[in-house]
Amino acid sequence: MLLLIERLNGTSIGKMAEIIKHKHLIIRAETGKTPTDPKWLHSWLVKLVQEIKMDICQGPITAYVNIPGNKGLTGVVIIETSHIAVHIWDEVNPGLLQMDVYSCAEFDPQTIFDFVDEEFAPVKLEYKFLDREKSLTTIEAKNKIR
Repeated sequence: MLLLIERLNGTSIGKMAEIIKHKHLIIRAETGKTPTDPKWLHSWLVKLVQEIKMDICQGPITAYVNIPGNKGLTGVVIIETSHIAVHIWDEVNPGLLQMDVYSCAEFDPQTIFDFVDEEFAPVKLEYKFLDREKSLTTIEAKNKIR
């Protein structure tokens, strides 16, 4: 948030309130393709940030967790307008992806759905898209998934 405010230096508080949004996309997907390489996830998160036209502030940080019952990839990237977190379990079949995209800037959830679809071949995908500015208001995505 501080970086966003620094970029808007000279903009009045009223104008900043018009610019800053509070959009939160939560995805749960059962995956046909379930990656296990933290380097791959790192690259995927960088590409996702570029795809939604955001800028990386820190990260991505990715790791493979090798604990029975909780095996899989985890990653987070801090974007200038908030964060993206993803967790991918590979012990289950189909695999399971849980993902969180929160931003104080507008983004199109369909871009993220398409990006997930392309790399994970989900057999099932569910989501909630929220406007958190004044309450937790559900927003319908403009396009339907698949």
